[in-house]
Amino acid sequence: MTSTALGRDFRLLWSAAVSSRFGDALRTPALALLAATVTRDPRVIAAVTVVGQLPPLLFGLLGGVYADRWDRRRTMAMVDGVRAVVVAALAAAVALHRASVLVLLAAAFLLAALGTLFDSASFALLPALVPPDALPRANGRLQAGTAVAGGFIGAPAAGVLFATAPALPFAVDAVTFAVAAVLVLALAPAPAARADSGAGARRGAVWAEIVEGVRWLRGHKTLWRVTLLSAASNLAISGIIAVQVLYALDVLRVPPAGYGLFAAAAILGGVAGALGAGRLAVRLGTVPALCAVLTAQTVALTGFALARHPVPGAIALAVFAGGTVMWNSLWASYGQRHVPAGLLGRVGAAQRMVGLLTAPVGAVLAGLAAAAYGTVPVTGAAAGTFALVTVAAWRTLRPAARPASRTVGAA
Repeated sequence: MTSTALGRDFRLLWSAAVSSRFGDALRTPALALLAATVTRDPRVIAAVTVVGQLPPLLFGLLGGVYADRWDRRRTMAMVDGVRAVVVAALAAAVALHRASVLVLLAAAFLLAALGTLFDSASFALLPALVPPDALPRANGRLQAGTAVAGGFIGAPAAGVLFATAPALPFAVDAVTFAVAAVLVLALAPAPAARADSGAGARRGAVWAEIVEGVRWLRGHKTLWRVTLLSAASNLAISGIIAVQVLYALDVLRVPPAGYGLFAAAAILGGVAGALGAGRLAVRLGTVPALCAVLTAQTVALTGFALARHPVPGAIALAVFAGGTVMWNSLWASYGQRHVPAGLLGRVGAAQRMVGLLTAPVGAVLAGLAAAAYGTVPVTGAAAGTFALVTVAAWRTLRPAARPASRTVGAA
C-alpha cells in the first residue's frame, strides 16, 4: 500500500466514523431539546450536558488500558453495538413518554462512557490500517468527513426530526451506531493488531498499565511538549467558544437570523484544514507543520479579536477553526507514528485527558471575565495565550527520530 491509496479498510473505518458522527449530531441537540420538554429547570438541563462531559475525565485512562488489552476492531464494533441498544431503548422510552430526567442523565452518561473506550480503540487502530506517511492525510479525511456529517447534515436535521417526532432522532442514531458496528466488523484483522492483542499476555494491574502509558508519554519529550501545548491552546479555545455567540451578536453585529451562517464559517474552515493537513505535513514535516499552524492561528485569532464586522470576523474564525482541526490531525498522526503499537490506547488516552483538563477552566474563566469586562478582552486574552503557546512551540519542539520498531518494548 502506498501513501496515495489509503485502502479498503480505511474507507470502511471512515464510513463507520461518518455514520457514527451523523448520529451523534442528531442525538446531542435532541437530548437538550428533550430535556427542555421534560423540565424548565436550567440546572437540570445543564446537568444533562455535564454528565456527558464527565466520563472522558473519569474513565479516559481506563478506556486506554482496555483498548490495548482487547482486539481493537472487535472492541469498536462491540461498543457501537451496545450504544445502538442504549439509544434504541431511549427512543422507545421517548415514544412511550417514559423519558424522565433520570433516564436522560443515565443515557447521556452511559453513551459518553462507552465513547471513551471507542475513541481509544479507534485512535490505536488507525496506524494498523494505513502506512505511517499517510497518517496525517488519513486523520484529516476522518475529521473532514465527520465535520461535514455532523455540522452540515446532522445538526440541521436534528431539529427537523425532533419536531416531526421527538423519538425520531434517537431512532436514527441507533441505526447509525448499528451501521458503524457492521462496517467495523468488516475490517480485515491487521497483523499489527493481532500482535498487539498480545498486550493481553502482559496484563498486570490496571493501575500499573495506566502508569506505564503515562510514564511513556512523559518520557517522550516532543510528544509530551505537544500535549502540554494542546492543553494550553485548549484553554483559549474553550474560552472563545464560551463567548463566541455574544461576541458575534454584540461586537461583530451579526444579525440573530444570520448567526447560523456565521457559525458555518468555522465548519467550512475546519473541513479545509482537515483536507490540507496531509499536504502540509508532506511539505514541512509534522513538527514544523505544528509550529506553522499555531502561528497561523495566532494571526487569525488576533484578527478575530480586532474585527468589528461580520465578514472579516467570519473569515478569521474560519482560518482559526481550520488551524484547530489541522493541529488535531497532525498531533494525532505524530503520536500514532511514534508511540509503540501496544501502548497506543493508553498514551492516546493520556494525551486526551491532559487536553480535556483545561477546557472547563477556560470556559469558566471566559464567562467570569466576560461578565466583568465584556467579551472583547476575552478574545484579546485568547489571542495573547495563543501567541505565548506559539513562541513556546518554536522554542521547544524538536522532531523525534523515526522509531525503528513499534513493539511494546520500544521507547
